Amino acid sequence: MSDSTPRRVVVVTGAGTGIGRATARAFSTAGDHVLAVGRRRAPLAETAADHSRIVPFTMDVTAADAPQRVVDAALTRHGRLDVLVNNAGIAGGGGLADLDETAVRRQLDINLLAPVRLAHAALPALAATQGVIVNITTSIGQRGWPGSSLYAAGKVALDSLTRSWAVELAPCGVRVVAVAPGAIDTPIGEHQGLDPQQRAAVRAWQVGHTPLGRLGRPEEVAWAILHLCDANAAFVTGVVLPVDGAAVVA
Repeated sequence: MSDSTPRRVVVVTGAGTGIGRATARAFSTAGDHVLAVGRRRAPLAETAADHSRIVPFTMDVTAADAPQRVVDAALTRHGRLDVLVNNAGIAGGGGLADLDETAVRRQLDINLLAPVRLAHAALPALAATQGVIVNITTSIGQRGWPGSSLYAAGKVALDSLTRSWAVELAPCGVRVVAVAPGAIDTPIGEHQGLDPQQRAAVRAWQVGHTPLGRLGRPEEVAWAILHLCDANAAFVTGVVLPVDGAAVVA
């Protein structure tokens, strides 16, 4: 990026750990300004460590005023918004018989409704820069996965929105893409409250169902996100890209 080229401004939600942290750092390393959004201050500070272009912004994305506050923070600090990465999400286990309304609402609020609200709030700013919306979904949504049905359903809805928004927003120059990770080495199991033995069992099962025979790294997902937002990808929109070691096609 030359000195004469305006630096992009990127919002990454769920930026405190895992894919969100790797994505925020990848954009920062590429020379972009990043607003790193998350619920917990300490992990966001770790994300921003040694990355002067990353600004932590503590916010629960499900809060009623979160979408406008996030967009306003980016515009106030940098005057523009070029990329929105809807990464924040939670995974919950349990079959249909085990679900309760609180769990249903919490998962759908974070995994589906928060990205919708944030994209809506960000649209005028993204239209002004002909920017990009990146929805982080999951490759498991393309298969039947008993025990993770609600998580998969919310993410599949984001896949559908990605395709619909790509067509809807094309006239204003906004591209919409999705990246669908498979089994990635992140703290999501810890966030679910699984103990070490349970996490090990889940990981072993995931590796066994991934043809490449290993977990993916957050940096590998971040690479896909970064390149889908590149100027050379300007004709790519409406795509849902699996980054899953061929799990979805096995």
